[in-house]
Amino acid sequence: MLINGKSVANIDMGLVVLVGVEQEDTEHDVDWLAKKISQLRIFSDDRGLMNKALDEMDGDVLIISQFTLHASTKKGNRPSFIKAARPELAIPLYELFCDRLSDYCGKPVKTGEFGAMMEINLTNNGPVTIIIDSKVRE
Repeated sequence: MLINGKSVANIDMGLVVLVGVEQEDTEHDVDWLAKKISQLRIFSDDRGLMNKALDEMDGDVLIISQFTLHASTKKGNRPSFIKAARPELAIPLYELFCDRLSDYCGKPVKTGEFGAMMEINLTNNGPVTIIIDSKVRE
């Protein structure tokens, strides 16, 4: 990941987690989400089945703040971000999420910079992209 042309965070194998904080999010949502992500069995085992969690793969985590995840395109052609939390709520919850995920993973996580323009390159293995919403706990 580059910010202003400088490399600020890199991982090899692991998870890139895009986090969008919504106005209604709480510390309870943060904790639930961090625990859920840390325990996801989404890495291939010896038979090629998604059966291993991050800790079994000694994988790393890169967390990127991404308010645009809350874009609503219901009306018109310009997205509305009305559900996205304002920075005074989003920043503390984002930082708490980073801390909690680090605790659940038992190792430091890497992060971008909240609100910065980031250049992100990733290789999606699979590809596997999973959306988890703390308000929709299926």
